[in-house]
Order: sequence, then C-alpha cells, then structure tokens
Amino acid sequence: MQDSSNLDRKEMFLFALYITSMVLVNTIGSKIITLLGVRVSVGIFFMPVLFLVTDIVGEVKGHRDATLFVNMSIAMLVILFVMTGISVKIPPNPTWDMQEQYQQIFGMSMRMSLASLISFSVSQNIDIQIFMLFRKINQGKHLWIRNNISTMVSQFIDTVIFMFIAFYHLTPKFTVAYVFTLIIPYWIFKVVFALIDTPFCYLGVKWLSKKD
Repeated sequence: MQDSSNLDRKEMFLFALYITSMVLVNTIGSKIITLLGVRVSVGIFFMPVLFLVTDIVGEVKGHRDATLFVNMSIAMLVILFVMTGISVKIPPNPTWDMQEQYQQIFGMSMRMSLASLISFSVSQNIDIQIFMLFRKINQGKHLWIRNNISTMVSQFIDTVIFMFIAFYHLTPKFTVAYVFTLIIPYWIFKVVFALIDTPFCYLGVKWLSKKD
C-alpha cells in the first residue's frame, strides 16, 4: 500500500508539472524572443516538458494514464481560454486604467487560441500513439528511440498546425511557402530540445518506476 501511494504521489507531481507547463506555454509564451537569430516564443522552453512528461508516464504507467494527462489538460486549456476571454471583456472599474495593457497581454485573438488548442490536442495524442507503437515494436527496449522519434514527429505536427491556423493568409505575405520558412527553424529548435531531454526521460522513468 505504501509503495502504491508513493507512486501515485509521483504521478500527481508529473501531472502538476504538465499542467503548469501547458499554462506557461499559453500565457507567458506570447512573448517573442530571438534565439540564435530565429524568432521564437519563450514557450519553446516549456513545450518539451509536455512531451517529456507524457513519454515518462506512457513508459511506466501505460497508454491509458498518458492519454488521461492529455485529455484532462485539454479540458483545462479550454477553461483557461474561456475564462481569459471573459476576464478581458469584462468592463474594468473606472479607477483602473490598465485595461489596454491587460488586453494586450492576455487578449489573445480567437484565431491564436484556436490554433493553440487544436495543435496541442492533436500533437499530444499523436506523440503518445507513436511512443507506444515504437515501445511495442522494440519490445520495451531502446527508450531513446521512441522518446526522440515520437517527440520530433509530434512537434513538427504541432508547429505546422499552429502556424497555419494562426498565420496562414493573415496578410498576403503569409503564403504556404512563407509559413514554412517560420515552421522549419522553429521545429529545428524543438528537435534540439528533444535530443537534450533524452537523459531526463531515462531519469524520469527510473524515478517513477522506483517503488521505495
């Protein structure tokens, strides 16, 4: 009983980390920075955590628990966007003169919000499916292969879906070719982060598997 309780607390910690990272990506992630000459969101530092956590949980607890993480997070993301939209639209008190700044920070367009929700939902589920497929193919061996392949493929899908829904034909400049010039370097950074997080995946699996 004690071992099961410890394992449950570890999984709860990972779920809290997952939700926190998801919220960070969709809030402070609206800030754009330059990383090695490439225009990226600061959310790029938190996005790898989402894929890392589901890989760890999928490896130790299985497909069902990893999918539960994703589905519950999608529900929380919907609540986040709805409540943010309502909070932005509510008229402020006349003595509060920061409505414009508040709206600029939290007032993501519906198009951007929809892009984020759809890309997150699709890519996270694909990540789990690919991870579990390669786990079966490799008979539970070679964790680094499924960790990296699932993340690289799903991150590419995430980036493509988000960029096209958010920016395609936003102005005449945003053609298919131009959107892909934004997608490729952004995705390359995600690939690099996926490679970097491989040792953390092994450590996370070992930690979650440990029963004492």
